[in-house]
Amino acid sequence: MNRLALTSLSLAALGAAGIAQAQTSVTLYGTIDTSITYVNHANGSNSLWSLGNSSFGNLSGSRWGLKGAEDLGGGLKAIFQLENGFNPSTGQSGQGGRMFGRQAYVGLTAEQYGSLTLGRQYDPLIDLVQGITADNYFGSAFATPGDVDNYDNSFRVNNAVKYTTPVWNGLQAAAMYSFGGIAGSTGSEQSYSAAVAYNNGPIAVAGGYFYAANSQAGLGIRTDGWTSTSDGTFDGPVNSGYVSAHSLSIARAAAQYSAGLFTFGLGYSNAQYASDASSVFRDTEKYNTGQGFVNYQLNPALLLGLGYTYTHASGDTNANYHQVSIGADYSLSKRTDLYMTAAWQHASGEQGDGSGGSMPAEASIGSYGYNGTSSQTMVNFGLRHKF
Repeated sequence: MNRLALTSLSLAALGAAGIAQAQTSVTLYGTIDTSITYVNHANGSNSLWSLGNSSFGNLSGSRWGLKGAEDLGGGLKAIFQLENGFNPSTGQSGQGGRMFGRQAYVGLTAEQYGSLTLGRQYDPLIDLVQGITADNYFGSAFATPGDVDNYDNSFRVNNAVKYTTPVWNGLQAAAMYSFGGIAGSTGSEQSYSAAVAYNNGPIAVAGGYFYAANSQAGLGIRTDGWTSTSDGTFDGPVNSGYVSAHSLSIARAAAQYSAGLFTFGLGYSNAQYASDASSVFRDTEKYNTGQGFVNYQLNPALLLGLGYTYTHASGDTNANYHQVSIGADYSLSKRTDLYMTAAWQHASGEQGDGSGGSMPAEASIGSYGYNGTSSQTMVNFGLRHKF
């Protein structure tokens, strides 16, 4: 073979590689979010100063990930995403130490048909409802006490198959099913969810439902733990007494309206921790939560927010939680911002103690998990960088 032939083959190989590269894309991305945090009544009557909190973060959970797409032709693409959560204060992995605890899935997508994904994923309520809540702007300090309704994305779902429709004139829907994977007991550990959202112009509305079963559900075996395809949401004293629940169900709805420099939002959720013969507690614990917020874009760099949350617990016990939250987020650039968030919460009544009894209700802000007294205050001064 002469030099000209070799050159022609080399150019052809380079051309083919260039075409393959053009059809496939992989992106490395991430977020680092940490803060100087003050909590009074962080453990009973004690106060706490700390750096950061955990892989949950404040405005955003700290993470790094890989996502990619391959063009398969005819408008069809193969997609994947691998996302690790970590604590920037210690470098430890979050989500129970999983390498890709935030997300790990592969799927297919087409503009005209939507997407089908398989793996560890967010449920449709997070995909379609969370984005129009105060948590989307100011994170955990605006979340529900104990995050009883997964307002703050406390959990993901394993073994999940999820379908998301295209957007039709602002309307979109999603449905998910997660296989429990226990032979002879199809319902054990299974999860399922569906949601729909409409977002067009200044108005956005969304709602959906989520259900997860405990592995011990219906077996009559006394248990004090939670094992499911869903991680569950047992962040602190508000709902940790119900970790032996037969099932967790969440119905959520939210609405948002933008008017000039102002954004207004309302939300409602009903979360139920159902009991059976396996549970430590006797009656289903129900959490009804109403929330409202208003944001004001003071200038292109500075966003201000104010929120209020009321949660009423009933069924197994009876408790009330009032929370007021404020936030300020200042953008230094498109990728870096400084922020301050603060919340005050007051609790009254009785909550489950995890042994079938009750105890005085303890304030516990968002998904942070600090055990308070009848009240708790938290202030975060933070820095967030995205890459």
